[in-house]
Amino acid sequence: MKSYEILGQKDTRSGFGAGLHEAGKLDSNVVALCADLTGSLMMDAFKDEFPERFIQAGIAEANMISASAGLAIGGKIPFAGTFANFATGRVYDQIRQSVAYSHKNVKICASHAGLTLGEDGATHQILEDIGLMKMLPNMVVINPCDYNQTKAATMAIAKYDGPVYLRFGRPKWPVFIPEDMPFEIGKALMLNEGKDVTIFATGHMVWKAIEAGHALAEKGIDAEVINIHTIKPLDRDAILASVKKTGCVVSAEEHQMNGGLGDSIAQLLSRELPTPMEFVAVNDSFGESGTPDQLLEKYGLTTAAIVAAAERAIARKG
Repeated sequence: MKSYEILGQKDTRSGFGAGLHEAGKLDSNVVALCADLTGSLMMDAFKDEFPERFIQAGIAEANMISASAGLAIGGKIPFAGTFANFATGRVYDQIRQSVAYSHKNVKICASHAGLTLGEDGATHQILEDIGLMKMLPNMVVINPCDYNQTKAATMAIAKYDGPVYLRFGRPKWPVFIPEDMPFEIGKALMLNEGKDVTIFATGHMVWKAIEAGHALAEKGIDAEVINIHTIKPLDRDAILASVKKTGCVVSAEEHQMNGGLGDSIAQLLSRELPTPMEFVAVNDSFGESGTPDQLLEKYGLTTAAIVAAAERAIARKG
C-alpha cells in the first residue's frame, strides 16, 4: 500500500476560499455572492481584493441563486456560497428552474456538508445534497478530499462552462494531495493500485479509505483505492477497469447511502458489470449534535468500517 505524507491539517472550506481568490485574479468575470456567511466560507480574501465583484446577498439564498443566474446571462462567472443545507434544500426550485434547466454558468459552492459539521446538529448536517444535485440534468457534482484538491477544484470549475455543485467541509482534515496536482473534472484519481478489492471514496472519506488500505495490507489484502472527486459525470471507464481487476467493491462517503456515490456506482455496475458491493455511508438517518469524530464513529464512517466492508465484499466473491 502506497504511503501518503500528511502535509498538514486544513479545512476544505479554506481550500475553496484560496481557490476562489486565485480564480478571481485570473479572470475578471469571476464574481462571488454569499448568503451572510462570508467568514464561514473563507471568502474574505476575495471580498477584500475585489469588493466591486462581491455581493453580500444576506440570508436570502433564493435571491442569491436567482441573481447568480442573471449574472451568468450577462457573461459573469458567479460563485454562490453558503452552507450546503441552504445551498440545496432551501433553494432547490431556483436551482432547478433558473440554473440547471437553462444550463447557466453558475457555481453553487456548499460548505459545512455532512456529519463533520459537528455540533450544529441534524438541521444543518445535510446528508442528501449529493443526491439532490446529481439528479438535476446538466449539473456537475464535485466533492474534493482535502485542502489542496478543493483549491484546485475551485479554480478548475471557474474555467468550466456550465452549472456546478461544489461540496466541501468545516473541520481541519489531513492534507495529502500535492499542491501542484492538476484537477480534472470527471477523472477519478488512482491513489493505490491493488488486486483484491476496490475502495471508491469521496470527500473526507478518501483519507479514511487510505487508512483502511494500510490496515488491509497488514492482513494480506491488496486494496485498490480510488478518489472519486467528481460524482457527476462519473468516471465510468476508471470504475469498470478497476472492478474488472478486483471483482468486488466498497464505496465510502459522508452522505446518505441512498442517492450518493455508492448509489451511482451500483447503478453503473448493475447495468454493465454486476459485482459484490458494500456501502459505507449513513443508513437512512438524520445526524445529531456531537464532535466530528464522535459522529463518524456512531454512524459507521470510520477506517474500521471500511476494512470490515472490504472483508465482506471479498467474502462474497465466492
